[in-house]
Amino acid sequence: MKKEFTCIVCPMSCSLTVYQEGDNIIVEGNSCNRGKVFGENEFINPKRMLTTTVKVEEGFVKRLPVISSDEIPKNKMFECVNKLYKISVKPPIEIGQVIMENICDTGVNIVASRSIKSKA
Repeated sequence: MKKEFTCIVCPMSCSLTVYQEGDNIIVEGNSCNRGKVFGENEFINPKRMLTTTVKVEEGFVKRLPVISSDEIPKNKMFECVNKLYKISVKPPIEIGQVIMENICDTGVNIVASRSIKSKA
């Protein structure tokens, strides 16, 4: 089975065709080796960075932007987002502070993308 992808690693946006031949993953259409690696990963186990917000209690703002410390398997995204929408944090929060460790058993932490001071 052939799959078509647009590579998102660099501005070239190569159109990739990826398929499996025996034990080998074949990537066609890539202009560089990074596109080959992207195509292979996208075919076998696609992953993405997760960015969203979590609720802030007793803060100057209502939501805190957060990001994953590494890529998360694409098939776990909705589970992770749903888990984050159920939590809330209290200031003070420092940028880079871990908000949730090992979200959904992915081995990836969720960290704050900005600092928030306490109201007091």
